[in-house]
Amino acid sequence: MNLPVSKSQKYTETSWRAVQYFNLYRFLISLLFVGLVWLGQLPEPLGVYNQRLFALSAHTYLLASIVIAVVLRMQMPRYKLQVAVHVLIDIIIISLMMYASNGLDSGFGMLLIIAVAGGSILCAGRIAILFAAIAVLAVLGQEVYLQFFRYYPQPNYTHAGFLGITFFATAILGHILAARVEKSEALVKQQEIDLASLSRLNEIIVQRMQSGIMVLDEEQRIRLSNESARGLLGLSGNINNRPVAEVAPEIIIKLKKWLDGDGKNNVIIKPVRGDVDVQISFTELKPDTKFGTLIFLEDVALMRQRAQQLKLASLGRLAASIAHEVRNPLGAITHASQLLSESGETGRENRRLIEIIMDQSHRVNTIIENVQHISRREPATPQVMEIKPWLQEFIHEFIARKNLSEKNIKFSVEQDDIKVRMDSSQLYQVIWNLAENAVRYSTGDILFELHCGIKKESQRAYIDIIDHGPGINEEAVEHLFEPFFTTDSQGTGLGLYIARELCEANQAALSLYRNSTDGCCFRIHFPHMQKQQDTVN
Repeated sequence: MNLPVSKSQKYTETSWRAVQYFNLYRFLISLLFVGLVWLGQLPEPLGVYNQRLFALSAHTYLLASIVIAVVLRMQMPRYKLQVAVHVLIDIIIISLMMYASNGLDSGFGMLLIIAVAGGSILCAGRIAILFAAIAVLAVLGQEVYLQFFRYYPQPNYTHAGFLGITFFATAILGHILAARVEKSEALVKQQEIDLASLSRLNEIIVQRMQSGIMVLDEEQRIRLSNESARGLLGLSGNINNRPVAEVAPEIIIKLKKWLDGDGKNNVIIKPVRGDVDVQISFTELKPDTKFGTLIFLEDVALMRQRAQQLKLASLGRLAASIAHEVRNPLGAITHASQLLSESGETGRENRRLIEIIMDQSHRVNTIIENVQHISRREPATPQVMEIKPWLQEFIHEFIARKNLSEKNIKFSVEQDDIKVRMDSSQLYQVIWNLAENAVRYSTGDILFELHCGIKKESQRAYIDIIDHGPGINEEAVEHLFEPFFTTDSQGTGLGLYIARELCEANQAALSLYRNSTDGCCFRIHFPHMQKQQDTVN
């Protein structure tokens, strides 16, 4: 049943439903009386004085209840006026039926009490006293009419007086109860508003959190997820009410192990559709709720950035110790080797040994300088820049310094207006290191390729540095970004390590995106600029 809503918004749908129930009671009572009239089985004293008036009143009562039901369904009347009209109809028709029967002795006074009580509860306020007063006037007026215009039955003012007192007592009691109900409804409504506001506030907080949040039910279906979680997993659109095994199979594997007691609570995964490594942790919710597991997702690059200061402090102390303990003896060895090479008494074989000493001394000195460079590096100062002109300038400088041709480098950008947020000098060092590695291992006319674009799912910008070499051995891939690991006998093993550290200092990420016998692709994933700005602020 569709119930109208008050224009003033003072009366709720519950109040209108109560009016419907009150009218249903009116319909059933009138239908009973009409049925008895049509069956000709009216029990005494119903209609004993005027059966025709009783029948007419009963039919009018039934018709009024039907009209009221239609009006309530089709229109939107004023609530108080509607209730007042209902109670007035009840008092008039029940008084006529009382008169047509045995007067006060007929028992219709109880129906008047119900009418007054219903009106007092449905329409709180002083109008409840008005309902009682009208009922009292109807009863007393009937007794006065009997005294002056009829000889039988005799008027009973005592009965009428007690019935009037009952009307007023009922009205006052109904008014008190209605006031309490109204107060309770107002309190409940305010609590509903507060709960809705709190729920909305919690939803906004969860959606704006930098950490990813995902809630699963007992069937491992996603009940709640925020934007950060979808971005970290490389997902787009609404993923709620979908199985987590469908949208993120890498999570369900770790979750099952954790639920079985064989897995760790904090693990790092590489999302199938995502760009960066993600650390996930599980928390079991209360068993009496409809939710089963709460999953937190953290950007590993952001976590590594937070630990960057501790690393720099440790490396600073390490570099100072190395410089103090190794630099001076190394300088003496190099100087002695130079003096020995300048003397004319050294033979050909000894000169070769001296060259080896000089080369290895130079290599050790380079390692020391790289470590000192890490420890002395200034904190990152990210800035927003358009990547296309920046990369064009970088390519021109790289070609000039390496004596290359423009045909040796392939360059493309998906959109001209792509912007990234990163320290310009540190990005320059990262790409320069990767470009040098590509030139070292590539074969053919195109030594390396630079591609820039934006991933649709996460809205993260990226740069691909692609070489055309033989690829990287699978065993070496696992240790690729470890310090001092290298496959080149002349390398220091710090180039890729420093490049990744610089990226993580800017909340970016460097990874080996593709590896094959036709070449490798290193990808720099830039963070979402707005989220990075929120973190910095």
